Amino acid sequence: MSSEYAKQLGAKLRAIRTQQGLSLHGVEEKSQGRWKAVVVGSYERGDRAVTVQRLAELADFYGVPVQELLPGSTPGGAAEPPPKLVLDLERLAHVPADKAGPLQRYAATIQSQRGDYNGKVLSIRQDDLRTLAVIYDQSPSVLTEQLISWGVLDADARRAVAHEDA
Repeated sequence: MSSEYAKQLGAKLRAIRTQQGLSLHGVEEKSQGRWKAVVVGSYERGDRAVTVQRLAELADFYGVPVQELLPGSTPGGAAEPPPKLVLDLERLAHVPADKAGPLQRYAATIQSQRGDYNGKVLSIRQDDLRTLAVIYDQSPSVLTEQLISWGVLDADARRAVAHEDA
């Protein structure tokens, strides 16, 4: 395994761990000592080669597919991340319920799950947009245009969707 590949793999491992809100010691605690903090840290720095077997076990521990841990497996791995999708909840409140009802309910559910009740904006993920597109029976790009026309999404959201389509 090349040094550069090991570092990219390590960056993916670190990203997954931090997304889950775990410190290196948190991994050791959660795994009841199965994964030593020093070993996981050395994988993340690219100082130590990880076997395919251990990588599969780590993926299982984190609850992600192995391919999510491999460098180059997701769009934008080393590139600039796509713009965030931010719903303007204040504007959403003014869109007629017959149009925005499913989106309002979906946003309320996300707020409830996150305990996020600021009421002004709500960040959503690409997966959320794809789910909403299914609910609205539209493609993500068509739904994005509709949400922009309602004033609920910023026009920058087009770049996020274009990034997904690429």
